[in-house]
Amino acid sequence: MKRFADLTEQEILALAISNEDEDNRIYRSFAGGLRPSYPDTAAMYDEMAAEEIGHREMLLDVYRKKFGDFLPLIRRQDVKGFVARRPIWLNRPLGLDAVRNFAEEMEYETARFYRRAARSARDEAIRDLLSRLAAAEDKHGKLAHELGAKLTPQVRAAEDQTARRVFMLQYVQPGLAGLMDGSVSTLAPLFAAAFATHNTWSTFLVGLAAAIGAGISMSFAEALSDDGSLTGRGAPVVRGAVCGVMTALGGLGHALPYLIPHFYIATALAFAVVAVELAVISWIRTRYMDTPFLHAAFQVVVGGVLVFVAGILIGSS
Repeated sequence: MKRFADLTEQEILALAISNEDEDNRIYRSFAGGLRPSYPDTAAMYDEMAAEEIGHREMLLDVYRKKFGDFLPLIRRQDVKGFVARRPIWLNRPLGLDAVRNFAEEMEYETARFYRRAARSARDEAIRDLLSRLAAAEDKHGKLAHELGAKLTPQVRAAEDQTARRVFMLQYVQPGLAGLMDGSVSTLAPLFAAAFATHNTWSTFLVGLAAAIGAGISMSFAEALSDDGSLTGRGAPVVRGAVCGVMTALGGLGHALPYLIPHFYIATALAFAVVAVELAVISWIRTRYMDTPFLHAAFQVVVGGVLVFVAGILIGSS
């Protein structure tokens, strides 16, 4: 890698041209990734990509007049001081807020590069162009920051609704399924072991095994259910991980109290944890699934109580 201070004017211009071409490709990728769900925002990124091409042509004209047709390949990763960018444009689906924040940071970095390059340039025409491009990138940064404000309320509401639906499909639904399964299905083996042995450590091990086993099972079940290409539910690995982790957490919640050596204290605390878990599940269903709280609570509590009672009866027999 080469230090920025050691670059010649030719290398600075070549780097600027390479950066503009890369930024254009990034904005095109943003637009392509957002277009199916957010066509209006995608159109704005198309416009920003076209402006980057205009900047590239301006730089290329000055370069040819000064240094000829040969353009050395110099990229930002070849120069010290540039921040390595996360390949967010490779992720699908793209999130609106993540893309806007990325674009704002990208334009801020580019504007700083142009200002610093202008200070080091000796040629007046090059210095003037770099200064003008710095001002243009500042405007792009503000545009990226205010991108959502340019949309009409109706369009923004529609895009927010789409984003909410994507979030629901990719995270809330698999997470809720995992939390319900982990919180409810592990009740029977845990309390059966508790009332059969009255041994807190053995009960904890049973609960731990049930939680981890259920998490692994649910993770694979969710990941293999579909690849997300038709349902829009996103990457199966992400969904599987969310579902598996939430399943394990749901099962571990009421197993952890049995780390307490006193059986009746541990059991009373486990009862309280189960009540909290069922309340949280009911709240999530109300918040994200548009289910009335009492209706959600009734469904969850009835299922939880039946499994809970089954575990106690089996363990006490």
